[in-house]
Amino acid sequence: SKSGAVVNETTALNCMAVYSCVKVLAETISSLPFLIYERDGDAKTRARNHPLYEILHTQPNPEMSSMTFRETLQGHLLLWGNAYAEIEWSNGGYVKSLWPLLPDKTAPYRDSQTKKIFYKINLSDGSQALLPSQNVLHLRGFSPNGLIGYSPIRIMRESIGMALSTEEFGARFFSKSASPSGVLETGSRLSDAAYDRLKKDWQDKHQGLDNAQRFAILEEGLKWQQIGIPPEDAQFLETRKFQKSEIAGAFRVPPHMIADLEKATFSNIEHQGIEFVVHTMRPWLVRWEQECNIKLLSGTERQRFYSEFLVDA
Repeated sequence: SKSGAVVNETTALNCMAVYSCVKVLAETISSLPFLIYERDGDAKTRARNHPLYEILHTQPNPEMSSMTFRETLQGHLLLWGNAYAEIEWSNGGYVKSLWPLLPDKTAPYRDSQTKKIFYKINLSDGSQALLPSQNVLHLRGFSPNGLIGYSPIRIMRESIGMALSTEEFGARFFSKSASPSGVLETGSRLSDAAYDRLKKDWQDKHQGLDNAQRFAILEEGLKWQQIGIPPEDAQFLETRKFQKSEIAGAFRVPPHMIADLEKATFSNIEHQGIEFVVHTMRPWLVRWEQECNIKLLSGTERQRFYSEFLVDA
């Protein structure tokens, strides 16, 4: 980023606002019951006997619970803009299990001859695997072409970089500059030995958080002249608050859900909770439901069955 911070999908989690937003969204989606329903006239009933019911609601593969699986994929979706899972089919044509794929090792491409979509997967041994589209569950975020989603972190890299830089500034301030930066002035010339001793003594006694608020004893007519800008003058705290609010806005997470209660009141916090369900969660839930309906149910099955989150939970 222009602020100098290295921003990618991994380092972005060092920014507490990003981590908090991703955690809120991933945990909310993964904790909601994800069910298969059967249409019964104008009513609907839970299709507990359908093979996909157990996969989505309880255990998508022998190693993961449904919550762990969906939390992992939603985290990928929020950071990379794409989430992938390999679909393992049974001999009877039903989904046997779903296995998460790493989003930074998986990429879709369209074959120039057949025009069909395939997925290239870079394996840990350096080789590549190729999966047809029907064997990959692909959740996309906002996309320029419907094939692959934008990475939210790359779009927000300047805001996240600013947030990471202000955090680092604060950490360095307390670790290196317990006293504001400045200069020691004297009207005479110091010998090399006196200069080295003064520099060492000053750093030992006045650098670091443990030495904060210590008073200085100046010798030989030395005078302290402050030249640094105190954090409050640089609007350090205000900058951190603004970056937190801006990142929450990008993820469309109400500030009070990431511990920013500055503008929360008894009269508006309940309404913010409703807006979180309607405007934040609903688009993600629909993405999950539609992709699972298309990829995990056949055309014939979709006339009777469909997946849906139980939002009332």
